[in-house]
Amino acid sequence: MRIDNEVKLDYSDVLLRPKRSIMGSRSEVSLERKYTFRNSGQTYSGVPIMASNMDGVGTIEMASKLKEHGLFTCFVKSYDVYDVIRFVVKQDLPHYNWFAVSTGVSDSDMTKLANYKYEVDINGFELPFICIDVANGYSERFIERVSEIRELFPKSTIIAGNVVTPDITEQLILSGADIVKVGIGPGSVCTTRIKTGIGYPQLSAVIECADAAHGLGGHIIADGGCVSSGDVVKAFAAGADFVMLGGMLAGHDEGFGSQGPHMDAIEGKKVKFYGMSSKEAQGDDFKDYRASEGRVVELPYRGPVDPTVQDILCGLRSACTYVGARTLKQLSKCATFIRVNNQFNGVYTGNTVGE
Repeated sequence: MRIDNEVKLDYSDVLLRPKRSIMGSRSEVSLERKYTFRNSGQTYSGVPIMASNMDGVGTIEMASKLKEHGLFTCFVKSYDVYDVIRFVVKQDLPHYNWFAVSTGVSDSDMTKLANYKYEVDINGFELPFICIDVANGYSERFIERVSEIRELFPKSTIIAGNVVTPDITEQLILSGADIVKVGIGPGSVCTTRIKTGIGYPQLSAVIECADAAHGLGGHIIADGGCVSSGDVVKAFAAGADFVMLGGMLAGHDEGFGSQGPHMDAIEGKKVKFYGMSSKEAQGDDFKDYRASEGRVVELPYRGPVDPTVQDILCGLRSACTYVGARTLKQLSKCATFIRVNNQFNGVYTGNTVGE
């Protein structure tokens, strides 16, 4: 047993210090990033905000809408290969760098990926991004699966996680991952920290893992912990290449899937949202030896996702003008974090001490 006494920080522990800027308008800020990935060699360009592969968020309908804003979507694991193929054919686009298929690491998951491989080889169907998503990215089995999937899809960009420390971030990149998903326990419907006592303050996790990944030519996603556009700003300022959002994109029309919002099932215009490690998400696959590490909450029905996306992007542009960053790429170079005891005056929000 040992105690690490170094201070670790969450988004709520800091603010960004403003700096002199020569920009006259928020419209001068460019949010597009361009990346070339270490292991796949594939290139990406877009606004690097991702919809999480959660029920009610990572849907095909959400991807169709978010791509209009240049954003990215990780599909829920429940889609099968034919769901995705039909979607791609319908889009009739030559490049698909705005969505990822998601998988676990079980034997059935590997069989499903083999079906994708078959379609790639036989029909020329592109599978540019694969998100290998598990709650605990520290198991040897997970790291081995990343290597196996890299061999199966040498040209695909692989997202792998979740982890929160530099050592395993580096291990995953060296094992074949291009982008490491960072975050254990910060999500609004995640109870891992409560159930297990495991976790890492998200801002510090992003800073440390980004430094490790960038040293090897890899990339990271800050996954979880954002409750406002200001938190998205802080994640990018901390060095994240992508920021993944779950709760902030939940409750919208596009999250209900092809059938649209089931208003008859929305009690008082409320929408169910739950963590993907909860019993509700796992359904019949839930095992007695596993703890339920996700909660179920009711969110207000929020209508179309466009206004929410616009609010996030406008907050990000505004932040860049405050610190003098003409591009999103420059944000982390212009950022100075200051530790605070209180973020904002919450007298009219029901929160008098900030979050």
